[in-house]
Amino acid sequence: MVLVTGGSGFVGAHCIVQLLNAGYRVRTTVRSLERAAEVRAMVATGGAEPGDTLSFAAADLTSDAGWPAAVADCDFVLHVASPFPAGIPKHEDELVVPAREGALRVLRAARDAGVKRVVLTSSFVAISYGHPPTDRPFTEQDWTHPDHARIGAYVKSKTLAERAAWDFIASEGGALELAVINPVSVFGPVLGPDYSSSIQFVKRLLEGALPGVLGLSISVVDVRDIADLHLRAMISPEANGERFVGVAGASMTMREIADVLRAGMGDAASRVPTRVLPNWLVRLASVVDPPLKQVVPDLGRSTNGSNEKARRLLGWAPRSNEEAIIATAESLVQLGLLQNSQEAA
Repeated sequence: MVLVTGGSGFVGAHCIVQLLNAGYRVRTTVRSLERAAEVRAMVATGGAEPGDTLSFAAADLTSDAGWPAAVADCDFVLHVASPFPAGIPKHEDELVVPAREGALRVLRAARDAGVKRVVLTSSFVAISYGHPPTDRPFTEQDWTHPDHARIGAYVKSKTLAERAAWDFIASEGGALELAVINPVSVFGPVLGPDYSSSIQFVKRLLEGALPGVLGLSISVVDVRDIADLHLRAMISPEANGERFVGVAGASMTMREIADVLRAGMGDAASRVPTRVLPNWLVRLASVVDPPLKQVVPDLGRSTNGSNEKARRLLGWAPRSNEEAIIATAESLVQLGLLQNSQEAA
């Protein structure tokens, strides 16, 4: 039995799909059991038959209630659930505390239940922030400096949660094993209305919701490959005690992403803008546009990550940036999640 925390989320649902297709019995946590039908629908969209091999447990990262039952009889835990802001929080503790304490809550419950290994979904932001400018790719040896002046609440929450997890394993983990996945911006097929913030920008590009393309560079990975990396880290002996950067290749500018959409999506990309917005205008617009507020610190910033370790130790072979981006767009069209999607299709 494998427990996946946060099964209603984008990455969590894809992890469930791949686990079921690999023959595992899966239990997943949701904050309310009323979401079970939604998760089953997402899993079916992803190509798996949930049936009686998928079960549910109600548990929340902010409370101890439900976690002992959730981890009972499980061999492995994929701890994917983590708070992600709809906007910039008023205080960093709104994200830092539930992320850190939630990770520790899951680890304690897993240790007490005799779970063999936890695979924690961290983030590339726990690696790449607070460093001097560099042309070298970041690796698993790097850590974000959480006290750096320009570190936002989300970046700090992911960094401190992962640090707390490693400290727990070192001091209180007992026989429990830990592996960590550090994904970059996650793209790929959407299974329902719950998806990553990265996909929100592809959606807005396709809808023509922005007057231009942001002056932003991001690294890309397909959600199917991140789910595959979780499964490899779950069962590989070499993964114990290791971090793995989840990145497909070199970073791309948003203009390059827009070019990929126009080249690969035909009429569905007719609204994708061609001009690059000046950074000062994005900063001005961010005053009334919460999604833009989150990217302002990254305007003009470009970082790359190395996937050499995941390829070498786990045999991981991710899809290309372009395939991940087109799969994102195709799924948004197919599921009718774009405004005026019938016209776009």
